[in-house]
Amino acid sequence: MVKITRRQFCAAALGCTAALALSACSTGASSASSASSGSAGSESGAEPFLDPASYPRVDGSTACIPLMAAMLHETAGVPLEEAQSSITVSTTGYAWENIAVNYDSAYPESYPELLIVYEAPAYIQKEIEDKGTQLDITPIGLDALVFMVNDTNPVKSLTKQQLIDIYSGKITNWKDVGGEDAEIVAFQRSEDSGSQTLFKKLLMGDTEPMTAPTELAPADMGGLVDDLAAYNNSGNAIGFSVYYYIDQMYSKPGLRLLGVDDIVPSNDTIADGTYPLPNPFYAVIRQDTADGTPARQLYDWICSAEGAACIKGAGYVPAQSNG
Repeated sequence: MVKITRRQFCAAALGCTAALALSACSTGASSASSASSGSAGSESGAEPFLDPASYPRVDGSTACIPLMAAMLHETAGVPLEEAQSSITVSTTGYAWENIAVNYDSAYPESYPELLIVYEAPAYIQKEIEDKGTQLDITPIGLDALVFMVNDTNPVKSLTKQQLIDIYSGKITNWKDVGGEDAEIVAFQRSEDSGSQTLFKKLLMGDTEPMTAPTELAPADMGGLVDDLAAYNNSGNAIGFSVYYYIDQMYSKPGLRLLGVDDIVPSNDTIADGTYPLPNPFYAVIRQDTADGTPARQLYDWICSAEGAACIKGAGYVPAQSNG
């Protein structure tokens, strides 16, 4: 009997989920996402050039779902509403592992062919390096790490240093940053999430964040937003996400984005570089993917000027490299 690890099982299961979700586009079935899809479409002006029946297996980050739907709509001619309802993804970490670490060439149909994704957590980057998998990785768009508080919180902006001090446990009361006399309850994400990776890279750097108890580290992005909004029905909690998830997919009444160093995140401030916590997201494909295959065609397209127009039409900021 051949034993498989939980990670290997999840790789196969998640790969099959992605394939089923995309094949649903040609049969009229749909697979619901865990978060509501954005309303944005894309306007690159390109004619569809891929067959929905052979559309590549695409995986990636939750915040990229509206872009993946726009890609499916533009390149395969799938109606946008159907495309939006049929896209499913695994976590950022699992997406990277499934294409680069768990991948088994004997069962390629069980793994993604293309990722639209935020960067991998450090431990997965090490796994990929140890595995020796060669990937083509192109930055295609810009997003940003953003922080949220309850609308009743009088604090409108924090400096990067204040945020570091809050998340390292040096500042524990809102009165120390211009707010009310109330304990700061700081939410984080799980270690394998894309937003936690960005949080450590863009904000914390070499400063170790305090360990968040389980109830303050939800497993999914929507859970953090829900828990933050509902926490004790008060304004003393703070949490983070990525801008496009909050802006396009899962806004929540009662929450407000904080400025960082007095700059409020928006498409404009992310594009012009004034918002201080931006970060690219990527298209990723295995280097051994043959020219002319649907996966390679889609990768080349999303990295092109036409792909940049799709990214912009879907409500994101294209990276300068393909804009």
